[in-house]
Amino acid sequence: MKFENLLAEVGGFGKYQISIIALLVIPRVTLPFHFLLNNFIAAIPSHHCDISSLDADGILGNLSQEERLTVSIPAQEDGSPASCHMFSQPQFNLLTNSTSSTELPVVECQNGWEYDNSTFKSALATEFELVCDRKGLNKATATIFFVGVMLGAAIFGWLSDRYGRKRMLMVSYLIAILFGVASALSQSFIMFAIMRFFTGMGLTGISIISIVLCVEWADIEHRTIAGVIISFDWSLSTMILPGIAYLVNDWRSLVITVTAPLGLAVITWRWIPESARWLITNGRLEEAHFYLSKCATANNKQQNLRDIKPETLANIIIAEDRGDRKYSYLDLVRSSKMRKLALLTGITWFGVAFTYYGISLNISGFGLNLYLTQFIFGAIELPSKLVAYLCLDRLGRRYSQVGTLITTGVCIGITVLIPRDLWLPRTVISVLGKGFSEASFTCVFLYTTELYPTVLRQNGLGYSSFVGRVGVSLAPLVSLLDAVWLPLPQVLFCTVAISAGLLALLLSETHNVRLPETIEDIEKTRKK
Repeated sequence: MKFENLLAEVGGFGKYQISIIALLVIPRVTLPFHFLLNNFIAAIPSHHCDISSLDADGILGNLSQEERLTVSIPAQEDGSPASCHMFSQPQFNLLTNSTSSTELPVVECQNGWEYDNSTFKSALATEFELVCDRKGLNKATATIFFVGVMLGAAIFGWLSDRYGRKRMLMVSYLIAILFGVASALSQSFIMFAIMRFFTGMGLTGISIISIVLCVEWADIEHRTIAGVIISFDWSLSTMILPGIAYLVNDWRSLVITVTAPLGLAVITWRWIPESARWLITNGRLEEAHFYLSKCATANNKQQNLRDIKPETLANIIIAEDRGDRKYSYLDLVRSSKMRKLALLTGITWFGVAFTYYGISLNISGFGLNLYLTQFIFGAIELPSKLVAYLCLDRLGRRYSQVGTLITTGVCIGITVLIPRDLWLPRTVISVLGKGFSEASFTCVFLYTTELYPTVLRQNGLGYSSFVGRVGVSLAPLVSLLDAVWLPLPQVLFCTVAISAGLLALLLSETHNVRLPETIEDIEKTRKK
């Protein structure tokens, strides 16, 4: 008997599996909250120089606020006060004639800035004065966070295969809570950046471990629906985030609010089972039998496990040097087929992540405010999940991955050909591209989990996610190439998406195929 047969006997997708998904949704809702948090806490409100230094002797006392700004700060082309410069002396002549303020001597802000707090009560920019020549540090916080996500994927991928899924899930909870709260209490920008780095490390553990647990507890027939359902929380949380940010418009309170679900996750962690597949491959047969018994009882299938003893589980998954062999990332390149698998999944993940964030950064707004735009972006992703499910179930994993990536690239290519003054068709095609890129992300998580063997599944997913986050880090830099040639970023995104999609054709199909348990299973032909 294979593990897939045993899992079907005890209920491959019953109450037990649904409870696992429900428990893992609790920590997963905080993932998009933190991944998209910079859209709100790093927003830069309208600001201008503090002009108190020009009113040292009260010479501006009889002027209205508008007149004070007129004589103290040069006007921009649209008539609004400049953000980073002020006059060296009050220019009262501007009140009586139309002299151009651009011809008058100006200096950089002397005593800080005054901010428009009508939208945000406080933000990183206002707290640490990340404006003007320090404006780039605002964007740097996102880059630092994703570097933490990138390294965390590699670290937790290795640790989870060595010490177990459940144990490392708790470690990732605690790291994310500790450094998430610490980032909200930061007293300097450097402290905040360091705390966000480690918060990203903890959160990526939640991301890759939860998807593996869901897939490893689902039978062949229901792996698709399990993988897609667990990904719905991203889109729903993306829609909820702007509502939370609107109600909690202080950045410190907002960081703590979006971290709060992890407190409940710590409490409910005790009811999350360890992966029975991982336990068997590591020789922990008594524990595996315990969790399989709980699964059978919850799914009213306990009679089917009556003749299965802990010692008989050793024959279900046969692994060389059971319990003694310690797997690492080196095992991804020891054999020819594993090297090929690692190379292709890495390229696919890079293409998916690079284009997804490339599109997200280049889609222009809908003329709406920040909160409503973020809500629409989340709503757009919901139908893409349904498309992904239908494709994965009907076309299989490989063609779904290839199709969504190539279609994403084609949509990006079409936007290059449409003139920029035709904003409506450009927006429609861009939104379609974002939808297909989200579908490709849904596919790649499930597909990668099914491609790697149980003994290396977290290592494989951690490595692939690491390469994908490299693409995330590069996407903002590529967007700056529009200064060289305006369509160049879109051309690169299009090329990478189509190339990665074509190379994904070389991957094996995993639809209705048993999950591989050992490296030996990868080296031989997989059977349906």
